[in-house]
Amino acid sequence: MIRLAVPDDLPALQLIETAAGEPFRDVGMDAIADDPPPTLDELTKYLEADHIWVMTDAANTILGYALVDIIDVGVHIEQVSVHPMHSRKGFGAQLIDSIADWAGAHHHHVVTLTTFADVPWNAPYYERLGFERIPESTMSPDLIRIRTHEQAAGLDSWPRITMSRPTLRRRPSTSRIG
Repeated sequence: MIRLAVPDDLPALQLIETAAGEPFRDVGMDAIADDPPPTLDELTKYLEADHIWVMTDAANTILGYALVDIIDVGVHIEQVSVHPMHSRKGFGAQLIDSIADWAGAHHHHVVTLTTFADVPWNAPYYERLGFERIPESTMSPDLIRIRTHEQAAGLDSWPRITMSRPTLRRRPSTSRIG
């Protein structure tokens, strides 16, 4: 189930973020694995804005979460993390689809994110979910601000890109020819 987070969820999100960072060690990105999770104060800001979604199982155990910001071009996914014990089950994609549906219902036409270009569960994964790379020359002021902040935080030690996808997904055509 996907729902908005509640205050009692926040410590679990920190644990998920720490666990989700561990696989970065396998691709030589120890600094990312060692990066601390968002603080409770940072998470509370998202909570107060109703901008944290969680994926839970039938026992209400949190399996993953996503944080979003509203920016000049639409909704920006600041973070999406699934606990590695629950990865590769489609939970991240479900969170992203829910965010895109929410964004569309709130009159936003685009969902954006920034990610590592060469990490298999980053850019290639998002491309499979319909995201496309945004050329730096066409980035909006808010996306430039986000990328500048990431550069200052040292995230550009590895190739990083900005991506977007429309909130409305095209449905397969049901018309028949002939």
